Amino acid sequence: MDTQDTSPSVLLFFDKQRFIFNAGEGLQRFCTEHKIKLSKIDHIFLSRVCSETAGGLPGLLLTLAGIGDVGMSVNVWGPSDLKYLVDAMKSFIPNAAMVHTRSFGPTVHSDADAVDELSKCRDPIVLVDDEVVKISAILVHPRPNGGLGLFDEDDMGHSQEQRRNHNSEARSSTTNTSSTIKPGDMSVVYVCELPEIKGKFDPSKAAALGLKPGPKYRELQLGNSVMSDRQKIMVHPSDVLGPSVPGPVVLLVDCPTESHLSELMSLESLRPYYEDFSSDQTEIGKVVTCVIHLSPASILGNPNYQKWAKRFGSAQHIMAGHDRKNVAIPILRASAKIAARLNHLCPQLFPAPGFWSHQQLTMPGSDSCALTEIEVSNHYKSTLAENLLKFTLRPYAQLGLDRSNIPSQESLPEIISALHSEIPEIVDAVEHVGQLWRGSAETDERTPVEENNAMVEEPWLNENKVPSCLENIRRDDLEIVLLGTGSSQPSKYRNVSSIYINLFSKGSMLLDCGEGTLGQLKRRYGVEGADAAVRSLRCIWISHIHADHHTGLARILALRRDLLREVPHEPVLVIGPRQLKRYLNAYQRLEDLDMQFLDCKDTTEASLEAFQNVASEIDYSPSESPISSTNENSTLIDGAIRRKTEASLFVKGSRMQSYWKGPSSPVDISTAVPLLKRLNEVLNEAGLEALISFPVVHCPQAYGVVLKAAERVNLDGKGIPGWKIVYSGDTRPCPKLMEASRGATLLIHEATFEDSLVDEAMAKNHSTTSEAIDIGNSVGAYRIILTHFSQRYPKIPVLDEKHMHKTCIAFDLMSVNVADLSVLPKVLPYLTLLFRDEMMVDESDDVVTLES
Repeated sequence: MDTQDTSPSVLLFFDKQRFIFNAGEGLQRFCTEHKIKLSKIDHIFLSRVCSETAGGLPGLLLTLAGIGDVGMSVNVWGPSDLKYLVDAMKSFIPNAAMVHTRSFGPTVHSDADAVDELSKCRDPIVLVDDEVVKISAILVHPRPNGGLGLFDEDDMGHSQEQRRNHNSEARSSTTNTSSTIKPGDMSVVYVCELPEIKGKFDPSKAAALGLKPGPKYRELQLGNSVMSDRQKIMVHPSDVLGPSVPGPVVLLVDCPTESHLSELMSLESLRPYYEDFSSDQTEIGKVVTCVIHLSPASILGNPNYQKWAKRFGSAQHIMAGHDRKNVAIPILRASAKIAARLNHLCPQLFPAPGFWSHQQLTMPGSDSCALTEIEVSNHYKSTLAENLLKFTLRPYAQLGLDRSNIPSQESLPEIISALHSEIPEIVDAVEHVGQLWRGSAETDERTPVEENNAMVEEPWLNENKVPSCLENIRRDDLEIVLLGTGSSQPSKYRNVSSIYINLFSKGSMLLDCGEGTLGQLKRRYGVEGADAAVRSLRCIWISHIHADHHTGLARILALRRDLLREVPHEPVLVIGPRQLKRYLNAYQRLEDLDMQFLDCKDTTEASLEAFQNVASEIDYSPSESPISSTNENSTLIDGAIRRKTEASLFVKGSRMQSYWKGPSSPVDISTAVPLLKRLNEVLNEAGLEALISFPVVHCPQAYGVVLKAAERVNLDGKGIPGWKIVYSGDTRPCPKLMEASRGATLLIHEATFEDSLVDEAMAKNHSTTSEAIDIGNSVGAYRIILTHFSQRYPKIPVLDEKHMHKTCIAFDLMSVNVADLSVLPKVLPYLTLLFRDEMMVDESDDVVTLES
């Protein structure tokens, strides 16, 4: 797997074993799309422990845990930093017993012992060694002082002794500074060695040495010596076998920075693999067959790195993660094809083309494309990686690159032509949808639905009066992008939950952040556009701790940190349930996420009112926010807020009471007050009046959220109320949700199950489509969008269109501008037309087959 919207992964597979190197976001969805059998994964190796290489690991492990009666067992390997990731994942992976974590190398800490340990761990660490393959790890830690240029052209001819002395001096020079190595800094070079191929057995030689055909032939072929039948001599395998062929050797190299490069170039343990290695009695040189480079483009283009790579002689080099054209050939072809069809039918709601051209991928003035074109042909035999590019190791006769499975680039005109042939009515539908946005009076009154192939009147379309908050609304006020609309796990056509709230010049927010959220942003906005979207994030709100709602968070936070590293900025505010803080705190020991955390319970209406009311009773300067706090009055606020929140928030008999109330969940005023002040600042900058969380019925500490825009003033000086967006999260219909949704401009409600599965919805604390619509109708919501569909509905859920007069269903990458809400339900009949021939297919059947 190798695209700009995921992280590169490499699969080493044999008849009965599977080894995956790096498990970035999107890996599981990629395996589903391309029928790669997840159940045969025995080992997962991480070249570094960070969100880029391990973002897909939580979801993958949860899926493996659900296969079969007791779940699958998998070994996860990585440097000692792996323990931090494992500690973080324990907060939401219940079947931790099936995950066997195998960390290696010294524990990273700052005392002198750690420096000694690092200096000793320079030999390959054997991880797997059986009759099929031997896999070793060579640790690469960064040198704080850089120290590049250890090998220039003249160094290549130095004697082993000279190099050893040089390397020893280089190591000693960094002894005092190595203590600055932090968790997450360690990188790994993996060496995969297949056993040699024994020479061909020669029966004539065996007969000449007095052997009779039989079991002794087999013993010799297995490498054992035997006694001759006719002569009093021992017959050795070398006497009767032709010359052996050395087994292939593959290196996977991840060198993330120039500081790592200086260490990589000086590693003694790699010397036997260099072409210029002169063997002695203790070491035997080995010929490297293939080198897979997982290093960033900035390192690949470094002259020192290229000189180092050249030392592997005739090896085939594969450069992963750096070819922009791989985005133009999407790995998720099925969903890209759906996106292309939706874009053709209704570009107003689906602006993402599905298939990106080179021109669309690069913004004017961007230099990122130049970084992806690495010119290395003058230095060594190399090729840029492509999706599903293979390198065959066995049989030996087929050794080398295999491009037979690489997906070809599909022609967008061909996709649209096929759509027109399949559904001829789409031609007219495209025109009708265009008329909806052009405001045609005729189209406003009539909408085509299938009923004996006739156009029928839909009088309900004019029943909903446009609310005052949408009066003269601007298109740069709000856009809601539904990045992921599926439930449980990423599927072929729908990613897991995430909603991007685009406030344009006022910044942006995310509501939930399932695995693959970054990839979805890139598919919606392009590579540079996604970077801009991540830079603009001010707040990320997470509904509950289930993995399909938050495991994309670390990747987004890490990218934002990197993008803003040289720019003055505020940490992003993450609002979520208390368990999420435990996960993030544990994860931040691995890498800094540049964030501040606020508990959802501190943003409920009762909590916010209590903070506001109590703070107003305490003396504070006029310049301070009403919810600001000083050290002197925090004790007073603490006691008062406890009384008020316990009286109003934890209502006796509330179903959620046991989840909140108790000694483990005190109101931490000293932490919450400054963060609430920060939330006020974020909301003011975003033009929002309020962000209010409310408890819902799903799992412990599950929430929905209300976003309310600040009041506007029209040209006549008249005040216009702000819009109100409500997101249900995962929930059963409940009073708190109804109360919060009253008068909503838009209600985004989960609709996991169809109406006939209400018992299953109740058992799993989800909602059916009719229940979600009924909630919206009963609270007077202007528009309803249904989302979070079970993967048993791969493309479109089962609907009763009679009750959809203010409702639309969500698809991945659907982008709803607040100015288009009035048109939204009118588009639904055309969307159902696009999928009219689709039957309900349980995609989990696909997954079971894939994993069986």
